[in-house]
Amino acid sequence: MLSYGLGDAGTGLAATQLGIYLFPFFTCAAGLPAFIAGSLLMVIKVWDAINDPLIGWLSDHTKSKWGPRLPWMTAAAAPLGISLSAVWWVPPGDLNTKTIYYIIVTILLMTAYTSVNLPFAALSTEITEETSIRTRLNAARFTGSILAGLSGLIVAAGLISSGHDGYLLMGRITGGIATITTLISCWGLAPFAKKARRPTGRTEPIDIQIKRILKNKIFHKIIYLYLLLWCGLQLMQTVSLIYLQQVMKVSSGLSAWILIPFQISALVGLQFWSIYSNRFGRIKALLKGGSIWISACIITIFIPPIYQGVSINNLFSLNSMDFIKMTILLVTILLVGFGASTAYLIPWSLLPDAIDADPDKSAGVYTAWMVFIQKIGIGLSVFLLGLLLTFAGYQSSTECISISNALDQPDSALTTIRLCMGLIPSLLVASGLLIMRGWRSNHHEDKAMNL
Repeated sequence: MLSYGLGDAGTGLAATQLGIYLFPFFTCAAGLPAFIAGSLLMVIKVWDAINDPLIGWLSDHTKSKWGPRLPWMTAAAAPLGISLSAVWWVPPGDLNTKTIYYIIVTILLMTAYTSVNLPFAALSTEITEETSIRTRLNAARFTGSILAGLSGLIVAAGLISSGHDGYLLMGRITGGIATITTLISCWGLAPFAKKARRPTGRTEPIDIQIKRILKNKIFHKIIYLYLLLWCGLQLMQTVSLIYLQQVMKVSSGLSAWILIPFQISALVGLQFWSIYSNRFGRIKALLKGGSIWISACIITIFIPPIYQGVSINNLFSLNSMDFIKMTILLVTILLVGFGASTAYLIPWSLLPDAIDADPDKSAGVYTAWMVFIQKIGIGLSVFLLGLLLTFAGYQSSTECISISNALDQPDSALTTIRLCMGLIPSLLVASGLLIMRGWRSNHHEDKAMNL
């Protein structure tokens, strides 16, 4: 469990930092327009999605005494750390030069990311066939992911207020963490991966894979759920820093720290929903957590700005009304993290059901296609964010690291940010919950354990 938890630490750290900081970094440090920033994030996700089926297929057909998964994780560990560091550098030159640089570096980063994450994810199905252990493995996986993401947020909170140099130092530290944790995980998992169930090794063309996926009705529901939940979560993560700074008037130094309670709450929620799902069922856990998540999203739409402006220095000297607003904001962030933790746990704990329903049990294929479809959806959602902000008149800058240097955004941009933070994610999550209606009766959901 410990080794499997460390396996998602490097990629989880990368995903957290990229999801929260990359869009603000592009628009507030590199000076890229919102449309270009959103387009870059879409290119990243589309490439990340395209290489998933290829790496999944190659991983399924890799031969070694340690199984097919660990060679990929080991080889990609160092490239993951190096490219994660390089993405936070602002190269000299014009807009075209910067755009080309970020396209190249992020393509390298996401190739290394997939080479670690996808083979690793397939292991949870191959190490054991027991549902309860698979759920615990996925809980361990996302515990490691969230803890690593938390460490990344702590590093970022202490460094990004320094501007360009702070971002670069953050990348070097977190890149080192990503490489080391991945290698330790490989070492710890080696005895188990060596004895794990092997994929069939049979060559399967893309059209056959697609037919296999289309026949698996259980997989359809799982992928719809995963797509909707993660599009909502990614949209909130991408816009969260801008929401705190531009809408709520929280300083950059404090806003970076405010994101840490979200990560802690998600970690607590992950443990809670893991226990709850094993006792009462995964779908019940999803409905409870999703309802909390939706409620918190709605609250973010209506919290008024803290007009006094809040920073670390005046946090405890706010007037009573602004203090109440700040308290509501913090509680809402905690609720979002607690409810959204179901997006980490439940879809992946359901995926083995779809794999087991297939006679060939091609874990690599299903894992690859699940992540492929999810990343295409996320890519389109962040592209939509950049497009919406551009149409709303959002202004980029190279000097908006601190709120005092941030440009005043038009009301249309502030309203758009609120909608992307609250209304759109809540609709996506609600749609996911509706899709899962009838799962218990159709797919023999786990019986509640009353011990």
